[in-house]
Amino acid sequence: MTQKRKNKIIPYHPKLKAYARELRKRSTLPEVLIWMKIKGKALGVEFHRQVPILDYIVDFYCHEIFLAIEIDGEYHQFKKQYDKQRSDQLEKVGVKILRFKNDEVLEEIENVIDTLKFYIKLRLNESI
Repeated sequence: MTQKRKNKIIPYHPKLKAYARELRKRSTLPEVLIWMKIKGKALGVEFHRQVPILDYIVDFYCHEIFLAIEIDGEYHQFKKQYDKQRSDQLEKVGVKILRFKNDEVLEEIENVIDTLKFYIKLRLNESI
């Protein structure tokens, strides 16, 4: 029997709440395009935008299945060590992170959505 940690909230640093709100107002085009495809349980689970978790903010997050989506712009090529450290910390608390590059979203959004559907199904079937 599959057991889910439904909507368990992972603690976050309180200072991030206001910053997350600001990031929601300044979404990039790839973030807007993904949001249009996943909002309102369009993929069967509910995602939220710019969610604080621990000492970080993830672009999109589903509490039900502990799945985060990160849309990486060009600046991420200079932050590989930081991104790895961040991913390691989030994965320690059970969060699976899917990363997509801006170009993937802009040029191959249907492939990105197919990948998301695959991982959502996988996470729903896992014992999280």
